Amino acid sequence: MNLQANFEQIRLKEYAERAYLDYSMYVVLDRALPFVGDGLKPVQRRIIYAMSELSLAAGAKPKKSARTIGDVIGKFHPHGDTSCYEAMVLMAQPFSYRYPLVDGQGNFGSPDDPKSFAAMRYTESKLSPIAEALLGELGQGTVDWVPNFDGTLDEPSWLPARIPHVLLNGSMGIAVGMATDIPPHNLREVVSACIRLLDDPDASVADLCEHVPGPDYPTEAEIITPRKDLLAIYQTGTGSLRARALYQREDGNIVITALPHQVSPSKILEQIAAQMRAKKLPMLEDLRDESDHENPIRLVLVPRSNRIDADEMMQHLFATTDLEKSFRVNLNIIGLDKRPQVKDLKRILSEWLSFRTDTVTRRLNHRLLKVERRLHLLEGLRIAYLNLDEVIRIVRSEDEPKPVLMERFKLSEEQADYILETRLRQLARLEEMKINAERDQLEEERARINVLLKSPAKLKGLIKEELRADAAKYGDERRSPLVERNVAQALDESALVASEPVTVVLSQKGWIRAAKGHDIDAEGLSYREGDSLLATVRTRTTQQVAVIDSTGRSYSTPAHTLPSARGNGEPLTGRFSPPAGASFDALTAGDNDTRLVLATDFGYGFVTRFEALTGRNKAGKQIISLSDGAKVLAPPVSADPARDRIVVVTSEGHLLMFSVAELPELDKGKGNKLIDIPKAKLSSGEERVVGVAVVAEGKGEVTLYAGQRKLTLKWADLVEYGGSRATRGGVLPRGLRRVERIETTA
Repeated sequence: MNLQANFEQIRLKEYAERAYLDYSMYVVLDRALPFVGDGLKPVQRRIIYAMSELSLAAGAKPKKSARTIGDVIGKFHPHGDTSCYEAMVLMAQPFSYRYPLVDGQGNFGSPDDPKSFAAMRYTESKLSPIAEALLGELGQGTVDWVPNFDGTLDEPSWLPARIPHVLLNGSMGIAVGMATDIPPHNLREVVSACIRLLDDPDASVADLCEHVPGPDYPTEAEIITPRKDLLAIYQTGTGSLRARALYQREDGNIVITALPHQVSPSKILEQIAAQMRAKKLPMLEDLRDESDHENPIRLVLVPRSNRIDADEMMQHLFATTDLEKSFRVNLNIIGLDKRPQVKDLKRILSEWLSFRTDTVTRRLNHRLLKVERRLHLLEGLRIAYLNLDEVIRIVRSEDEPKPVLMERFKLSEEQADYILETRLRQLARLEEMKINAERDQLEEERARINVLLKSPAKLKGLIKEELRADAAKYGDERRSPLVERNVAQALDESALVASEPVTVVLSQKGWIRAAKGHDIDAEGLSYREGDSLLATVRTRTTQQVAVIDSTGRSYSTPAHTLPSARGNGEPLTGRFSPPAGASFDALTAGDNDTRLVLATDFGYGFVTRFEALTGRNKAGKQIISLSDGAKVLAPPVSADPARDRIVVVTSEGHLLMFSVAELPELDKGKGNKLIDIPKAKLSSGEERVVGVAVVAEGKGEVTLYAGQRKLTLKWADLVEYGGSRATRGGVLPRGLRRVERIETTA
């Protein structure tokens, strides 16, 4: 038996494209983006409508949230109860919604953890008063009704909002290929802009921004974005703005009283505590959360002393924590044409006013039909009163009085039915007077409605009057102050470190560490087996430390990041990436402007700023050009190169002192000759420079070490070895001609 297949064959590519497009359109139109008319997504609209059907108005007694959610998902929104309940909770949180639409009783979360709300079986809810502005005209012919998901009930396609709710509470959503981020606004400001647009349809976005200067979040945090940037957002429909926490000084402490929208106090405390643990906030001693019912946000920061600049510290915290937060703005809305589009402020308000005008027109037409129907019935009743005896006779004598009445008195079927359904007691003379009074009142109302419908100006006047009334009833003052401020900048890392003296110790095998204080016996520290002391330098935790390897490359690191001297330290090869086979030969420290004399044991050198040795590259940078076999010497510091003297001593006992000013100041290179060493002795390794030292003019002394012997030369002694750069210098006394090292002792 042949059966005709009841299916359609299409290519997989076409099916996938169609299915994905259908899904995309569903997510865009029926899930993620709000409608410009009522500013709601479908799930929000269905929750509010279901609550109104349950008679959960603002003046009613609340019911269990589970009852509401059951009706929502059972009748209108066949999705998960958890996500549906979360959507209702969001509309009830005063810290999430600028104008909450749901009045929740029970645990509906907190600013610290918005998702800590109780299960729906524990909480109760009803609509808030402002929800009436969305629902009040629902039964007045203002909306289109569509079947629900199973066709058993009807639901409204939108709610007849009397206020531009799309801007009041804002919206966030992610669709397919697009998203929306609409910030909340102040009701009074938005209504004022609507009235301006009604009065002046040619008003620009800049004109409207005179009424709507910026968003208005539920929190009192400052919006610090400049006015021109806010104007650009409203002109383009996209951009970003920044909000900053509020703080004040109390008894030497810093008290944070307001946080940016959707910023958790616990997260702020965690971010600050993490910096304190990392020793990146030396100016802060303690922090605590003193928030309570009277003070929803009260975070107390305790500075280490009264000398701490609170504003400077807060600027750093603004830059490094969520105390200052950026908010994305993307005014992507489903318009009256049922299409999503990023709209500017004027387009949004214009479309909403068009929606409102249509809603009011439908409401008036609906009421006009009711008035005319009632007048039609009253006219039939009036005819019955004028011919009461005849009407009674016909009703008593005729088997089918209805057609007889219609023919005898020229009545419509509806009028005849109404006369026959009228009770006897309504036939009294007093009732006739009431009907005449009602007819006069209705005719007056009909005339008024007709005037409104025929006059666009009067219709605008009615809309403005209703907008003003709702703004007065539901509006409030702005919460988020608009204060133009520069974006906060974090403090330099050095400014965040307590300035303490440390001694940096470098071992022969390239292990480095830092000991607190300057009175450190570096040789007495413990070293790894086979290792020993190479060099030490006294510095402070706020300064940088630089090392130079055997290839002439320099590397730098902050002193405060070095490990404690209680252990063996850490290998420099873990921080830096020197060339293969290179060793670390020299150690120094200082500020950027500190002058150093960089020299090699071949007798060449130059003056450079410490900044030339620093950098963030793990591979370092070439600072000294070394000849084959040459070695970098420990670089001495020159406080005043114009007046200081440099002392150079060789392994053969030749010593020369000359002015540091005779050396060039370079960022890198080989430098000039310091002292004359015969080429033959250099090439054979017989003579090398063993050290250089810098002394101040007229004071200072150096100590020479040769085996077990040492010699201290004071200024008067050093003068005898004075000369010009690159000369041979003088010869030291016998017994000290095999000098091994030189130190500045004063």
